[in-house]
Amino acid sequence: MNKTNQQIVNQAARASIITNILMTVFKLFAGVLGNSAAMISDAVHSLADLFSTAIAVVGIKLAARKADKDHPYGHERFECVASVFLAILIFVVGAGIGWVGLQNIISGDNYTMPGAIALVAAVVSLVGKEGLFRYLRRAARKIDSSAMMADAWHSRADALSSIGSFVGIGGAMLGFPIMDSIAAIVICGFILKTAISIFLDAIGKMTDRACDDETVEKMRQVILSQDAVEGIDSLMTRIFGNKIYVDVDILVNPLMTLKAAHDVSHAVHDAIETQFPKVKHCMVHVSPGEEILPTSVQ
Repeated sequence: MNKTNQQIVNQAARASIITNILMTVFKLFAGVLGNSAAMISDAVHSLADLFSTAIAVVGIKLAARKADKDHPYGHERFECVASVFLAILIFVVGAGIGWVGLQNIISGDNYTMPGAIALVAAVVSLVGKEGLFRYLRRAARKIDSSAMMADAWHSRADALSSIGSFVGIGGAMLGFPIMDSIAAIVICGFILKTAISIFLDAIGKMTDRACDDETVEKMRQVILSQDAVEGIDSLMTRIFGNKIYVDVDILVNPLMTLKAAHDVSHAVHDAIETQFPKVKHCMVHVSPGEEILPTSVQ
């Protein structure tokens, strides 16, 4: 990882940690003082965000390590591993929040009127976590980090939780106390959806999924535009962490010299890695195409 990317990771981590510490303390205080199960659940979610940030940072740093003897293709998949852990953590927290809300409804322990401070905390949390989400998402896009993007969406889930808290607390204050516990269950749904999305994305990147059709077609056009390339016998791609590996079998004139064929393969290799920044490695194999005799021989 270069210095600039490392600085982005460090700055994002500091922003996330400081924001979540402040949010956790404030929401827990407001939830206890304001007698709001939804706000206490929201505080627990913010606490989980602290751990998710730590996991994301560790995953990013491990993924940035250079290739070695045991990992000749690099360590990019450590980011995917971090994202899987994040997804599991988010899922467990969400399920716990939903379970507490459901128990309160079943037991009838939901008739305590929340205080106004809980409503204020919901608004502050919504604004703060939405701002953090946008900041982390922008940073994740700059360094193309799936783990940081997962952490960003965790913050968005927390912002959505705050909307649920606001509605639940507001409904309870208007004379429908059960709304506070219902809000906790709604929050659970948002969190579980986020966890599943992050998990599926990480698993997809760990199972050598191919690039999308549009990207593959663009690669095909770039390859065919190179001089002396008669066609493509096969073109395979696979996503490795946040990088792409390409294997292509091109067709050239069988009468071409070995050096000339080698130069063509290099041209294809360089074109792919230059025009597609995410491509970490491009393997080009040369096969004989149609026999085209020089003009002087025909």
